[in-house]
Parts: sequence; structure tokens; C-alpha cells
Amino acid sequence: MRYFHENEAIAGKVYQSIPDILTTVAQRYIGDHPKHSFLFRAYHRGGFRRLGDYRYDLNLDDKWSEARAGQYVYVWGKLWSQQEATLNTGLNCYSPVTIYVNGEEIFKSELLQELFPERRTQIPISVKYGWNDVLLCFVKTEVGFGGIYGTASFKNFPLHFLTPGVDRQGQEGWLYSEPLDEPVTSLPRDGMTEEETELSWYPRREWTEEEQDAGSFARIYGTDQAAVSYAWTKLDVTLPGSSPVVLEGQHAGALSLYVDGKEVYSARKSGDFRVELPRRYGSSDLVARGEIKGGESRWGFTLDSAKASGSEGWRLRPPHPVAGSSDVWLYTGRFAPGSEPVPTDITVTDTVFDDGSKGVYWHADQPETSVRPYLENTHYGKWNYPLGVTLLGLLRIGQELGRDDVVQYVRDHIGLSTSFDRYGLWDRETYGAAGINNQLSAIDSLDDCGSFGSTLLAAMELGDIRGGRDTADRIASYITDEQERLEDGAFNRVRGSGEMRHETMWCDDLYMSTPFLMRYGQLTGNTAYWDDAVNQFLLFRKYLYLPEQQIMSHVYDFVRGRATGIPWGRGNGWVLFSLTELLSILPEDHARRSELLSFYRELCQGYLALQGENGLWHQVLNRPDSYEETSCTSMFIYAYARGIREGWLETPALYLEAVRKGWEGLTRLSIDHEGNVYGVCRGSGYSFTALYYRDDLGWVLNDTHGIGIVLLAGIEAHKMNQQLSQMNVAEQEDTMQKA
Repeated sequence: MRYFHENEAIAGKVYQSIPDILTTVAQRYIGDHPKHSFLFRAYHRGGFRRLGDYRYDLNLDDKWSEARAGQYVYVWGKLWSQQEATLNTGLNCYSPVTIYVNGEEIFKSELLQELFPERRTQIPISVKYGWNDVLLCFVKTEVGFGGIYGTASFKNFPLHFLTPGVDRQGQEGWLYSEPLDEPVTSLPRDGMTEEETELSWYPRREWTEEEQDAGSFARIYGTDQAAVSYAWTKLDVTLPGSSPVVLEGQHAGALSLYVDGKEVYSARKSGDFRVELPRRYGSSDLVARGEIKGGESRWGFTLDSAKASGSEGWRLRPPHPVAGSSDVWLYTGRFAPGSEPVPTDITVTDTVFDDGSKGVYWHADQPETSVRPYLENTHYGKWNYPLGVTLLGLLRIGQELGRDDVVQYVRDHIGLSTSFDRYGLWDRETYGAAGINNQLSAIDSLDDCGSFGSTLLAAMELGDIRGGRDTADRIASYITDEQERLEDGAFNRVRGSGEMRHETMWCDDLYMSTPFLMRYGQLTGNTAYWDDAVNQFLLFRKYLYLPEQQIMSHVYDFVRGRATGIPWGRGNGWVLFSLTELLSILPEDHARRSELLSFYRELCQGYLALQGENGLWHQVLNRPDSYEETSCTSMFIYAYARGIREGWLETPALYLEAVRKGWEGLTRLSIDHEGNVYGVCRGSGYSFTALYYRDDLGWVLNDTHGIGIVLLAGIEAHKMNQQLSQMNVAEQEDTMQKA
């Protein structure tokens, strides 16, 4: 089969230049996934809490304990979609429910679902490009009211639902109506105001008049005890000149103002203030520190809004935009007086501040409203195992081709995750499920940490990454102390987010663990991590190796007591790729190196015998009737080229031809002239039949399981060619000298 017309192949556009091909693939990826950071949203704590699986606990008994049996409550949210798609959602019913998507009924619960709330029902929903209304109508019963609803796959698609309508645009969460005796005759839809729906919606969105009068700090944090709180905004001077910038306002309680950490105003008692600042064109951090003795009725401050309008060439703006909040200030607190952070330490968004208890982050000046970061990009800033190998490929391309911009792109992506790692853990503990780092904050498998963690360590070799070492240490602790193992020490899967993964061993997990262990051993100097990685290879060989073919079974199923016997291409690719990474770090004098090197050579022989006529390996390695698969081909090319360079292969000429044939096959059949990568198998389950892998496990365009390894294969082939060329020149010079 062909993935595209032969005239579209990159081989016909870029003649033999591996760097040019790799640059095209890398630039296409980066162009498709630019450096967009997290999006900060307002979140109402009076709404519905998420569970660990990222679904929302829509428990209406908690909201309307006085509701009568037979009454109705509507729960309303919306989702954004970049395209027409089918999203998988999951529902548990506490009571009868009807679900509407974009005004159309798509699900109505049945008796068994309503009587057994522990039963989870998969509900696919069709969404269009743009905003999509999702409305659930629950009916109160004597035994329950509401349900659990949201994503069916939180590892891949967390699905952040947003508040619909125009009144709270941009906030995360759902609205819920008051109890009704009859269902509505006209469903609410996005674009309506809450008043236009003719329903009252909760949680409440406005302060009372009394709360407004109490002051900003008082309505957010209360006045019952002595406390310190901060507010942070940006002071933008938009017009240069010699006249000062004048800040005028009032405050209740003590107030201090700081510009870029320098105190410009301080008063211990309530009153008016006027501050004249030198006019410096550009942006500065403006921090307000408020303090109250406790028991007072008012606490807060205001700036004269006329002065903040920009009419005098300056303005206040949010230090970070927050969707769902129009205020220019962010607030944090409260702190016991004398234990608060200093003003210069609070002007960050990746830090949970120590309040002597569970920690605090930022709030908006709205009822019970926190500020939370959310990752809504499909790739940039995301942490998962295929992106780990994608970024490793980009990192090596940047290093080898002198592309500092590509290296920085990778380091920035990684740093966005690690700098917020501690915040993500706090966010998950505080709100049930983190809006960012959904896998890193909830590690329960090697998939969640090892691949990306290995790339983190590779990137840290080029310089420190904020939060990187702490994240690496946490991953090492998980792999060493928490990851399930058999009695002999081999990694296996007992728990995890997917039922299919239970009580199994997957050859994929060698990549999800051993490269990280090797690099972490290098970082720490603790060779116990190397020994663990070595033992994993030898143990996985015991369970999964198929000696008659010299290749690996994909999975061992401990429930059934046997290996599947199916040699899935990418699973085998992970094995050889990981073993290559291990051998590149393991010292020559390690006691078990020769055993591993022999295993590497056996596998290389087994795979060599199965290379297809077009140079690619097949989705099922020993089934030529399965499609030619890009990611496993790339991993075999990488391992062979590295083995030739390192002198590990006993018959290098055979593997040199395999590398040449494989790379030419990729450039003719798998990579088009725009740098798109075809033929990469999607994420897999497992089966005891090859037909699942051949027929059901299809390929995906530009899948991150393959892009990075294509880059790595290309760079290794390029380095191999350079080394052989240099050796040839040296041999010719030696011959000439002897002549």
C-alpha cells in the first residue's frame, strides 16, 4: 500500500540530504504546535468537584438537599472542539438522567443504570467545530440525585467543561439550575444570558452589596482573625514623558504598595492615599500588601478607576490574563502576620505559597473563585510518553544540526511542565484533578513518567530546567518504590487507568523505564539504577522472548499464564531502541554487559530477517500482509546505525545495507515533501490474535509515537554516514602514506 502519491514523497524533493529531511519534519511539527502556554481560568469552588478520573461529581443532593422526589435540575456546560469529532464520555447515574448535545437528545438512562450507580456507561458524543452545548437533566428520587459525568479517557482527553452562556464567559465548570417541578419547554443554549434562559443558575456569580462594601480582602478572605494578604497587578506606562504617574485611592486596614519590589507607600491605619511615581515607559509589578488585626468589619483597597483608565498614559492590567474574570488584580492569602512571603516572591504563577497549612494560590475578586491554569493545547506543554520520544528526537536534531531554536523549544516545553509540577500536585489534591500535568500529577504507571522523564534528563544535561530535578527525583521514587513488580523484580501492570492493562507485562515498558533509569543513574552516580535497568531486560527476556524467531512477544498475560506470542512491530522497536540506549551508557566493564550485548545481537538478527522488500518492517513483524509501519522501522534503523557506529555488530555490512534500505523506504513511503509522517500505528491494546494488530490497530498521520523516532533514526543514520566517510578518508590517507 502507499500512504500518498509517490510524487509527494520527500525523497523526490530533497536528494539524499538527511539533515534537510529532518529539518523539514522538525519545522513542520513545531509550526503545527507553537509555544502556547497554559490558559488561566476562573473556577468557582461552589461548583462540582472533579474525581481522580477527571469526571465531575454532579451530586445534586449536596446542592439541593431540600429538593422533592420528581423534581428536575439541569446541569449545563460546554466544550470547544477544533473539528467535527466523536468524544468518549463516561456516566454513572445517581438518578434518572437525559443528556442533550447541541439541543439534541443523545442519551436517556435505563432502569439498571439508575438502580446501580456503580455501573459506568460509555457514551460517545458527536461534536461540531466550535462550541458545543452539553446539558444533563436529572430527576430527583428518594435514593439519589445527580451522577458522575465527564471524559472516558482522562490520560489522553481530560475534557475541561466550561460554563456556558455569556455571563461567565471563560470560567471552568458547570452551571446548575434550581429544582423545577416540570422540565423546561425550551432548552438553554450557548450565547444566551442566564436571564434569557428564564432559569436561575448556580453557583452564584455576584457579591452582595454588603460584601462589596466590606472591601476586596474582606470579601475574599474574611475578617475574623489577624491576617496578611496580597494583590498583584501590572502597571503599564504606555506614554513616555516627564510627568509622574499618580496612584490615588482608599484603603481599610493597613496597606503597603510596592513597585518591582520597592516600597512606595505604607500606612498602618485606614485612609486615602496618593503616590507619585517616576514615569518609566514599560511594565512593572505593582503589589498591594494588606493587613488586618482581626475582628474588623472592613478590609481592602481601591484605586481611583479614572486614573487606571489609561487617560494619563498608564493603565493597570492583569499580571496574567484570567478567562472568566475582568479584574486587573490577582489575590493571594491569607497568611499569619510575620509568616507571609515577601512581596518580591509572590509575582509568579508557578508557585503555591506557604500559609502554614495546605498552601494557597491565586484568587479572583468573585465569590468563592480561584484562579487555575489549564492545559488546552493538544501537544505543547503536555506530558505523556509519546511526546517524550518526540521531544527527544527534536532535542537531538537541535544538537546535531546546530539549531539552538529547536533545542530551546524542547527545553521550554519540558520546563512548562516541570516548573508547575509542585503546583499540579497541589491542584490535584485541592480540587480533585489537576488542570495541567494530568499524567504527571497522577502517576500510576510507567507510561506516565519514564519516557518523558528520560527526555527531561537528556535536556537537563544542557543546563538546569526549573523544577526538573525535583520532578526527576519524584519519578525515580515512583519507579523504585511504587511501580508494581513480580516477585523476581520484573515490572508488571497490576493497576492503572485501563482495565485491559491489569495483570500484564508489556514489552513497551522497557522504554517506559530503562532509559530513565540509566540517565538517572548517570545524574546521581547511583549504579543501583543501572542494575535495575539491566535486570529488567533480562527478566523481560525470560517472559517475552521468542527464541525460534529471535524477536519479542508484545505482552505476557498473567491471568492466562502465557505470552500472547504476537510480535507487534512498535513493541519490538521499543525493546531494541531501549537496549541501544542502555548499552550506550552502561560501562564496558559492567558484569552483565556481555550478556546484554549478546541479547542485542540476537534481536538484531531476528529483526533483520523480517525487513520488508521496501525497506520497512511490518505492523506485525512476521506478517507481510500487515501494513508497513513507520515507528518500528525507525527504531530498528536507529539501533542498527548506532550499533555500527559503536562497533557492537559482528557483521556490520549487513546492517549498513538494512539502514540504507530502511531510510530510503521511509523517505519514499512514509514522509511527504511537507514533513508529514505517515504509517505510525496508533496507541495499542493487546490481543492473542495477530488480526487485531493487522486489521484493527490502524495508523495515524503525524502521530507522536513516530515523529520523534523518525528524527532519531535519521540523525543516527547521518552520524553513521559521517563516521564511515571519515574512516574511509583516513584509510585512503593511510594507504597513500604507505605507498
